[in-house]
Amino acid sequence: MSAPARRSGSAKAAGQAKKSARPAFEIGEHRIAPGTRATIELPVGVLANHIPVNLPVHVIHGRKPGPVIFLSAAVHGDEIIGVEIIRRVLRSSGLNRIAGTVLAIPIVNVFGFLNQSRYLPDRRDLNRCFPGSGRGSLAAQLADLFLNEVVKRCEFGIDLHSAAVHRMNLPQIRISPDSSPRVIDLARAFAAPITLTSSVREGSLRAAAQSLGVETLLYEAGEALRFDELPVRAGVRGILGVLQALHMLPARNPAEKRRKPLETSASRWVRAPCGGILRMFKTLGAAVEKGERLGVVSDPFGDVEMDVLASVDGLIIGCTMLPIVNSGDALMNIAHMHDPGVAEEHVENVHGALEADPLLVDDEGS
Repeated sequence: MSAPARRSGSAKAAGQAKKSARPAFEIGEHRIAPGTRATIELPVGVLANHIPVNLPVHVIHGRKPGPVIFLSAAVHGDEIIGVEIIRRVLRSSGLNRIAGTVLAIPIVNVFGFLNQSRYLPDRRDLNRCFPGSGRGSLAAQLADLFLNEVVKRCEFGIDLHSAAVHRMNLPQIRISPDSSPRVIDLARAFAAPITLTSSVREGSLRAAAQSLGVETLLYEAGEALRFDELPVRAGVRGILGVLQALHMLPARNPAEKRRKPLETSASRWVRAPCGGILRMFKTLGAAVEKGERLGVVSDPFGDVEMDVLASVDGLIIGCTMLPIVNSGDALMNIAHMHDPGVAEEHVENVHGALEADPLLVDDEGS
């Protein structure tokens, strides 16, 4: 049996929900009335010490009809920035008047999250195990549960990620090369500094959702096991912007025009020319020109140094956080840009707007 739902909302809202013609939202063995919200728990499995583990899903079921969307985070258990983004979104008072339905899953990979690990206990990467199988490995079973209980009920999704451990990403939205015009418009509504068109990885949540006709935006920002404030704010602002574009929320300010994100379909990692100690001369969000000196790799004695050179004109959208590197290690990810200087200025302007926005600070939803 599923765990009981934890409900919130006033008696007045419940009374109004009874008068609504919109049906209750059904998930697992639970029914959420229109105009209410509840956290339900879907059984995932049992730990080695026989403690059950559940997948919490917060459902906000509006009184008015509209799209059903999911917000997911921590598919990789150590990529926790999305947990904070979803927490702040759920505190937004506007969601109490939402049209449609939001399914918020801040921690998909419960096992990895508890262990501060990217993987599940069987060392599988959940984001390579979709669509999964109810009779497969632990990862396959979790993927199957999430796909059938959450994704199949939705029309659209936003999946939140960070860079892997010891790396950091500039806030960016990734869409597939065959994305529909609607998804491209929603990526622009998210208004992350960068929108990158990238191929969909086999076995990923995005690929499985797309095969079901549920298009998904992939948000990448920050680093594993860290809450980075500006990437968090960009994620909160982006999700609210998408909800507004879907007419699930009213526009915050009709006169406000968000900066259109930079768009590119190519990025390239610059790799270490040798092993040693890395000193970087460029930071995340910096403009670079092909052949420009980005840093040096030295031996521990300083006798040998090799330059790290930019392979293309563009903007640094990802970088390593470790100064100790081996030959061939990925050091900086450069998104190709025709005018890197303009791109750098754009990123600085977006960051300035995020720093100045009082609605995006911690505990902003009051």
